[in-house]
Parts: sequence; C-alpha cells; structure tokens
Amino acid sequence: MTPESSANSAPLDRELSLRLHHALTCGKEELFQVMLDPVMEVLGASLRNPSLDENHLLALLGRRDLTEELLRTLSRHDTVAESHQLKVALLHNPGTPATVSLPFLPHLYLFELVALAELPGTTPDQRLAAERAIIQRLPTTPLGNRITLARRATATVLDALMKEGDVRVVEPCLGNPRLKEASVFQLVASPRASGESITAVARNPRWGNRPNLKGAILKNPGTPLPLFGSLLPGAPVHELRDLAASGRLTGERKRLVAEELRRRGL
Repeated sequence: MTPESSANSAPLDRELSLRLHHALTCGKEELFQVMLDPVMEVLGASLRNPSLDENHLLALLGRRDLTEELLRTLSRHDTVAESHQLKVALLHNPGTPATVSLPFLPHLYLFELVALAELPGTTPDQRLAAERAIIQRLPTTPLGNRITLARRATATVLDALMKEGDVRVVEPCLGNPRLKEASVFQLVASPRASGESITAVARNPRWGNRPNLKGAILKNPGTPLPLFGSLLPGAPVHELRDLAASGRLTGERKRLVAEELRRRGL
C-alpha cells in the first residue's frame, strides 16, 4: 500500500471502527438508527448489542437489502428462536434463502403459511415448501378453516382440497380464480366423487359448460341420474356412442343414452 492510499484509507477505517463500536454499545433508541446502516458488518455488530430486542430485529428484517450471510446469522439469534413474530418476519424477507426458511415453516400457523405462499417475493422453493406444509395439515384442519382456505389457496393446495371431495369445500374452491381445470376434471372423473360434488361442478357458471368436464361427468357412474339425463341432449354424437359402448354404465343410464341416439336418428 502506498503512503497516499494508506492516508486515504485510514479515515475510513477509523470511521468504520467508530460505527462498529457504536453498534455494539449504543442504547435502545440509538440502536434503531443503527438498523438503517448500509454496511452489513455494522449490522452484524449490532446483533451483539446488549440493548438489542425484538423491535430492533423487526425493523432490521423489514429491510430488503440484507445479505444471505446476515440473514443466516439472524436465523440463529436467540431472540429469533424465542419470537414467533420474528420467525414470520424472517420468512417474509425475500432475501432469506430456502435452506434457512424451511426449518421454520412448521412453526407457522396455517394462514401464515398461506400468506407466505402468496407473497410476491417468495421463491418457488419456499412457495412449494409452504404449500406442502399446508397440505400436510389438511387432515387435522377444521372444516371452517378448510372452507376459508378454499377461497384463498394457491392452485396446488386447491388441488388437494378438491381431491377430498367434500362438497362444502368443493363449492368455495370452484369460485377461487386460481383453480385449474385439471383439478376439477380429476374430481368429476373420480369414482370416489360424491353426487353432490359432481352436481356442484355441473351447476357452476365457470365450470359447468366446459366440454371436457361435461364428458367426464357423463362417464362417471356416480353422477346423479337427473343430471346425467339433462346433459345428454347437449352431448356430441361420439360421446353418446362411447357411453353406449361403455361397461361403466348400466340400466337406466344405458336406456337414456339409447333413447337420445334414437331421437337423433342414429
């Protein structure tokens, strides 16, 4: 290092040393100002300040420019370990890497997981992990919460809710704009689908007129007979012929299909 460069860096080193010392020793009120410092080293020093509390860390985690290294250090801090609010704030910070956030997911409440999955800054890995955590809890989730979840959930969670087949949950799922046709198709094509759930799909203004879904409803032996009969006049000829040849349909359904074919002169 030249004498000139040494002279230029000396004031900077002294300034940084003073800021580091201040971060380590200042009082509670001053520490809030330290949380705004642009240098990560200073922020790291502040984590060892005896006056540090939950409110300081909440202010720090509200920043969007924290490095992964600092966020990892934060995740190991005793105050974070003891605070539910700080765990949520850590997970909501877009810079938190998945390897840090995943172990904290079991500590979140159901709708905190939902909020995390919907958060714009959430990475695909974090979103997938949150969705898996939600789905794992579904068997023990009360009906009222599953209904609320059906109105808010992401497509992956909706798919799991639809597979349950409970019409009380299916109906709010059908109104969720994130629901995919593939999830609805799986429901109406399933031999485990209840007549009530199939009817809810058929009567839904968004889903009831989709050709693929109508076809699946007609092929499902669990479709209520009145609904089956009401769909036949609108069915394409090839579907009627497939139904007539199907081994899944018997009795009155076969008769109704044959009658519709005769009505069309086929």
